[in-house]
Amino acid sequence: YFCAEFGLTECLPIYCGGLGLLAGDHLKSAAQLGLPLVAVGLLYSHGYFRQRLDEQDMQQELMPRIDFARQPVTRVVDPRTGDQLRIFVDYPGRRIHMAIWRCRVGSVPLYLLDTDIDANSERDRDITRNLYLGDHTRRIEQEIALGVGGVRALRALGENPTVFHMNEGHAAFLALERIREMRALHPQLSFDHVREATAAANVFTTHTPLPAGIDRFHPDLVVDHLSAAGMRDGVALDTEGLMALGRENVFDRSEHFSMAVLAIRTSRFANGVSALHGRVSRAMWRPIWPGVRECDVPIGSVTNGVHLDTWLAPEMAALYREHLGPRFLDHPDDPAAWKNTPNLPDAELWKARHAARARLFEFVAARTGAHRRLDPGALTIGFARRFAQYKRATLLFRDLPRLKRLIISSTRPVQVLLAGKAHPGDHGGKRYIQEIIQTARREGLQDRIIFIEDYDIEVATAVVQGCDLWLNSPVRGLEASGTSGMKAALNGVINCSILDGWWDEAYRPDIGFAFGSRETDPDPDPEARDDSDARSLYEVLETRVLPEFFARGSNGLSAAWLARMKASLRELGPRFNTHRMVLQYARDLYYPAHRAGLALSQGNLAAARDLADHIDRYRALWPTLTIDNAWIEPATQAGSARSGLRAVADVHLGALDPSEVRVQLVTNSPGEDPPPATNLPLDRSHGLGRHRFAACVPGPMLVGESASTIRVIPRDERLITPHIPGLITSRRVDAPSPSTRSAVVNA
Repeated sequence: YFCAEFGLTECLPIYCGGLGLLAGDHLKSAAQLGLPLVAVGLLYSHGYFRQRLDEQDMQQELMPRIDFARQPVTRVVDPRTGDQLRIFVDYPGRRIHMAIWRCRVGSVPLYLLDTDIDANSERDRDITRNLYLGDHTRRIEQEIALGVGGVRALRALGENPTVFHMNEGHAAFLALERIREMRALHPQLSFDHVREATAAANVFTTHTPLPAGIDRFHPDLVVDHLSAAGMRDGVALDTEGLMALGRENVFDRSEHFSMAVLAIRTSRFANGVSALHGRVSRAMWRPIWPGVRECDVPIGSVTNGVHLDTWLAPEMAALYREHLGPRFLDHPDDPAAWKNTPNLPDAELWKARHAARARLFEFVAARTGAHRRLDPGALTIGFARRFAQYKRATLLFRDLPRLKRLIISSTRPVQVLLAGKAHPGDHGGKRYIQEIIQTARREGLQDRIIFIEDYDIEVATAVVQGCDLWLNSPVRGLEASGTSGMKAALNGVINCSILDGWWDEAYRPDIGFAFGSRETDPDPDPEARDDSDARSLYEVLETRVLPEFFARGSNGLSAAWLARMKASLRELGPRFNTHRMVLQYARDLYYPAHRAGLALSQGNLAAARDLADHIDRYRALWPTLTIDNAWIEPATQAGSARSGLRAVADVHLGALDPSEVRVQLVTNSPGEDPPPATNLPLDRSHGLGRHRFAACVPGPMLVGESASTIRVIPRDERLITPHIPGLITSRRVDAPSPSTRSAVVNA
């Protein structure tokens, strides 16, 4: 399991945000579930950065050195020498050595590579200095250390995993290193032979729906570094062949090299991190598979989760243990473990939430100054995450008079806690932080709107456990998943969010609140979109959230709010935890990749060689394949005893045998849920490579505005996905005659 960052504990700050926290939670659940997993990352000597605000309320970055002697990491010792185990990778003009450290996450070892050693120059010692900082040269140096160095570290450690998981594209160079080392063992095999074997056991998880969030490198930078590392010669590709692996358009020599595209082209298993993000990813990467419907792009989804033990408040954990039993901790993915949440005593649930809120208030006072006393009777809204601009931290502040009326109400007061870091290069995100703080001070709301400096795991834990309402306001379609709301929900905090990421699939009216539009495409006028979303947010707060939270009975409790809490716990608890997530990865990705990789590696890669040769046969013969005619006719017209309709296609296959292809009828309806493709079996052969394929089809597939298409794709049971770029031929079905159209409607 390769990742550029891991958020395990606040004392080891080798994480930036959600990606690292998710990776840390993944390891913890994998360890508890007994999954045979080993993790690989980088040990950053100065971590990400510590945040401080200057006199102008502008973020400043401090980068103190991490004292590894005080961290939960140990040197891996080479038993032959007694020294720390090292590996090396050749970079342009020099050799860089990397020391290996180990961090134990239960039964899961996390191996971390470190270039800050005497064997390297001062400049090269800084390769692992900071996370996500530096120019493109430093970034590619880090990603070669992670991908290439990481695989070599595993080999030096005697680890031989059968599946490699790239958690985001930063680690994609591992795919080239795996091909290089396998070709070194089998020099008689081609790149294509070896790629089939390695790609079958590679899993790629994409975490960003933003093209700008994907590392892309200038071709010269890539060629220089990969050539030095032995990739060009080692994988048996020329320069253009190597560069094509990282390009959406393999013929565009000016296109920069994308790490995500490299990961996609060298993995047979790929996924987004929520159902909506899976759809966004299929649309985003569809150009790699021209001629394929968006829904058929081979990128699935595994929705993120969070590690219950890590994020659950002690007061809530005690309450759950008493009333739900111990199973909720050992098997949080089991809905039966949460079935008794409706029976949680109202008074005890409210008391546990009050205790978590009190701890949060003490934490805020300690971090911001004793004079910042929060109101225990107010609704406390939490917003803590990276201050990326698309997350719209200032959306709540868009209509200040309306916000002030909400906050300073004498009967329904509100207070807002915010925390987060902007990337040092994101000046817009930094201005958001400054704007929030200065607006609060200018409007006299500094005791109601509080920004907590230096966001980290400790801050996140306090806020997700102690606030009442969790606010999430990204531009819809730009939040891949989001996990902070999951952490809050497991603590009984109610979510109020744009329908994006995980909340798009989780939301029900009885468990939380939603605002804004469900349109995925951003408004062409961002200002109008933001105004509309802000109005929707204010309306939800004014008409639903505040009346419900402050509707107290004679016992001082809000029965409606408590009912919503319990419904949220019962619905979200078993679905959005990393036990469920890791088990889904194992079932849908790891085990299939394990089986596929082993199958293609049999007999000195004979199976992979045969499959690659078959694909080469397709590539050689595919240009001669044509769909000559395609139409719809009444089934009775063809002499069939069945009534209804029949799709017919005349296909010229040339030297390809009919058994080598699938001829399918597909409906190109808009959206993500068109009817599945219908396979047309061979009806008759006319000789000279010409064949007719036909099948009776349901009438509804052919009614309405949607166009129907005949598609021909390869057929080989060894293919993990039949959709291979360049091996897809399609033709639109001829419009049916009036009599056939009438038959369609009748059918």
